[in-house]
Amino acid sequence: MSPRQLGIGVAAMLAVALVMGLYALRMRGRAQTATPPANEAQAVAPPTAGPTEAVTLYVAHDDSGTLEEVSAHIPLPPSGQQRAEGVLRGLLRVYLNSSSPHAIPAAAEIRSVYLVDPGLAVIDINSEFANNHRSGVLVEELTVVSLVRTLTANVSGISRVKILVDGHERDTLSGHADLSCFYDVAAMNQLAEQISAGQ
Repeated sequence: MSPRQLGIGVAAMLAVALVMGLYALRMRGRAQTATPPANEAQAVAPPTAGPTEAVTLYVAHDDSGTLEEVSAHIPLPPSGQQRAEGVLRGLLRVYLNSSSPHAIPAAAEIRSVYLVDPGLAVIDINSEFANNHRSGVLVEELTVVSLVRTLTANVSGISRVKILVDGHERDTLSGHADLSCFYDVAAMNQLAEQISAGQ
């Protein structure tokens, strides 16, 4: 590779990094303006009455380091933000069970799920979820992939997912899984398939 080609390549990469940084700042501002004030933010349980709907949960198993596709029936609104929240809260109920294959902190909550732009979903978890999550590359990766895959399997049209903690950006979940980025759903689905296959 010639010095000229190398220079062009570096310049292109810097330009892409600049554009992505500006875009991330824009999305962060939108997500923060969409976040309710802390004193108004309350965990809302999914409806407990009404017709149930079959959903697919991607449940992490720490012992084998895999994801298992599990069918469940839970009451859900037909579409929108409440549906997204209901699906992820259903997943959390599995993890908060005493026999959970992937335990998470007892006070962990999905505060909200924002459908910000066409194709973008922002999952806002509470600080207890992140602060008390077990630290480790695999357990953190399993949590992130499980959340993203479960959400996108049950709510159509999402191509990117961002995870916030109490409405704010955070570098990692518990020291390893990167929360500073926007997750590409196609890449996460491929990773989920590899994890599910135990690769």
